[in-house]
Amino acid sequence: MKNLSEPSEISYPPLRSNDPVTLAADIIERLTYRIGKDAKVAKPHDWLTATILVVRDRIIDRWMESTRKTYETGGKRVYYLSLEFLIGRLTRDALSNLGLMEEIREALKTLGVDIDVVAALEPDAALGNGGLGRLAACFMESMATTDIPAYGYGIRYVHGLFRQQIADGWQVELPETWLAHGNPWEFERRESAYEIGFGGTVESIISPDGDARFVWKPAERVIAGAYDTPIVGWRGKRVNTLRLWTAQPIDPILLDAFNAGDHIGALRESNKAESLARVLYPADATPAGQELRLRQEFFFSSASLQDILRRHRQQYNTFDNLADKVAIQLNDTHPAVAVAELMRLLCDVHGFEFNAAWEITRNTISYTNHTLLPEALETWPVPLFERLLPRHMQIIYGINAKILLEARKEKNFTDQQIRAISLIDESGNRRVRMGNLAFMGSHSINGVSALHTELMKETVFADLHKLYPDRINNKTNGITPRRWLNQCNPGLTSLLRETIGDKFLDETEALQSLNDYAENAEFQKKFAAVKRENKIRLAQLIQSRMGLKLDPSAMFDIHVKRIHEYKRQLLNIIEAVSLYDQIRSHPELDWVPRVKIFAGKAAPSYHNAKLIIKLANDVARTINSDPAVRGLLKVVFVPNYNVSLAEMLVPAADLSEQISTAGMEASGTGNMKFALNGALTIGTLDGANVEMRDWVGAENIQIFGMNAEEVAQARLDGHNPRAIIEGSRELAQALHAIGSGVFSPDDPNRFSSLVDGLYQHDWFMVAGDFDAYAAAQRAIDQTWTDEKSWFAKAIRNTARMGWFSSDRTIRQYAKEIWKAG
Repeated sequence: MKNLSEPSEISYPPLRSNDPVTLAADIIERLTYRIGKDAKVAKPHDWLTATILVVRDRIIDRWMESTRKTYETGGKRVYYLSLEFLIGRLTRDALSNLGLMEEIREALKTLGVDIDVVAALEPDAALGNGGLGRLAACFMESMATTDIPAYGYGIRYVHGLFRQQIADGWQVELPETWLAHGNPWEFERRESAYEIGFGGTVESIISPDGDARFVWKPAERVIAGAYDTPIVGWRGKRVNTLRLWTAQPIDPILLDAFNAGDHIGALRESNKAESLARVLYPADATPAGQELRLRQEFFFSSASLQDILRRHRQQYNTFDNLADKVAIQLNDTHPAVAVAELMRLLCDVHGFEFNAAWEITRNTISYTNHTLLPEALETWPVPLFERLLPRHMQIIYGINAKILLEARKEKNFTDQQIRAISLIDESGNRRVRMGNLAFMGSHSINGVSALHTELMKETVFADLHKLYPDRINNKTNGITPRRWLNQCNPGLTSLLRETIGDKFLDETEALQSLNDYAENAEFQKKFAAVKRENKIRLAQLIQSRMGLKLDPSAMFDIHVKRIHEYKRQLLNIIEAVSLYDQIRSHPELDWVPRVKIFAGKAAPSYHNAKLIIKLANDVARTINSDPAVRGLLKVVFVPNYNVSLAEMLVPAADLSEQISTAGMEASGTGNMKFALNGALTIGTLDGANVEMRDWVGAENIQIFGMNAEEVAQARLDGHNPRAIIEGSRELAQALHAIGSGVFSPDDPNRFSSLVDGLYQHDWFMVAGDFDAYAAAQRAIDQTWTDEKSWFAKAIRNTARMGWFSSDRTIRQYAKEIWKAG
């Protein structure tokens, strides 16, 4: 008789059939037995869920195979820690990458269901805000595509950032309810649960070997619970895991308090725990907001590290080889506290000596910097940090002492240099510098464009670069062509396959062969037809949502980004006002019909950004209702920018606005998406625009304005915006119109602070670059009137953007930083 305690050989089921007949039968089976609906009464959302479950089953086969392969081969795992993952809708992504789109379409068609209708019902996952989160999503897909074993770690936000509505031109923030009806893509992992502590005390004890050991005794504890989402690579080669953490209280209800009538107090601990995973980027203008933000960052970092160490020890039973088998990538400073937490876990929990733990930590962790803005390199008040994470504060002081002594003795650093690299900013109220912590605790610090990387060495990390001159390196960002060409622009993808074959689907740089068709009249005609269809589709969406009719023959000039002064939506709006004045003043000229489309969210506490949204809407209302414009100019602000809206905007753009103040945008990825889809770029020499110019050719991109060096020099020389404004007739008139209430007759002083800011300091060089920007726009008009020249440039943009694939970026990370794959 077999001993039931003995392990037996496990036989796995065969891969499921993907023919439409089998798929249709499986969809009916899931609809009936998993959702409990008869096909005769099923609603579109039921069909969507049933379809996802059928596709998910096919993914699971590959997911488990990928996990077994990594375990059996002992391959190095990459762990990507990010506070954001802007993954968007997953159904089309999974179907496309599995090669199942047409089979599922046919299966649903036999059941009387349209895949396009049901797929549009899937909510966007509210797990991010902008470029940082979308980059993380592209990287996760590319790691699976390039066969890199990887986990992404983040927070399973119930409400994400917010759902943006526009009321009387103002941004209104509402909760995003994407999880209201569950998420069929995810799996709860009850076994992967970890205690996370806050506050309390630290005690010193003597271990059996006679050494002092430290024990952190938190005053508060919560449980981090895991939810896993499979991330499918191209052609289903590998499926990786996005693991998101949700917070649960140790005791969900204080029953004694509840029975005593204190119903609110009884749930206090539950509400406090659950607040950790409710909202992305809680406003940090108040002490309570700052504390919640720091709690979130430690919560997900600690849970992720505990999970990583548990998995590693389970396989290897030692941490001596951690850096050989594990690569941890910090996506910006949000998870920087992971440096101190990994040290705590290694020293206090697993018994490593401080210096040995430091070597393991530094060799395991690497850090991606995304900003040159000092205020975006997070710092935390020392009293808050010490109260919330007392043991980590001790460790940070220990790291600081080690590095500062090294800098003084080995590099002869001056007092000024010591102050610059210190983990504690002593210049005012003492604060912990998370950017410096991430730098010190990493063996690699990478920028995300060539310009950004060089500026990083000269500005925010100048002295740390002198201390560690070999650590900073560049990894220019990229985008996944599956999402940002194949899926969002099927018309162009079909045309490319018909023209140059299928090689570009696997090797994006094979798009280069399209160069041969840039001047081909027949191909230009087909390319233009695809663009027009995409513009018609976007125009229909805007008309249905906003009641505004757009002419698809007009130039679609699109500026979609997080609303921030350095991204200079204000410059674009002022130019729109100037153009409005010129069209009315000179009706005899041949003006190019143009639609300026804006979208993006402003941080809830960012007053000027929200005022810029209001200005855009006030200007739009005035221009769009003025018959003197004769439809030659329209302005649109589309609410609630997200991945799904971007998938409509990107293929429809004729002109892509990438006009940030030079030296302030780290890279940008929207610029790459638009250019890949055949839009011309108007932009400054900022971020990845520099490399894009080099790849697409200076004649195929419209560059204007000051470069980063000139911006820095202008600030040093005492930039005088008033003189510039008074010397520019068009700018002065536009600012007068805005500042005097032409667009805000109900409140003439509404925008006076924006205008006064330009006259007084103009830090973001809006006035400084206005004339160059306006001239560049008129040059764009000239190119537009020459249709053959325009489409030749547009085609060359598509042909030459292959290098900006996130597959290339990930291969560089894997080879040069992670030593994986």
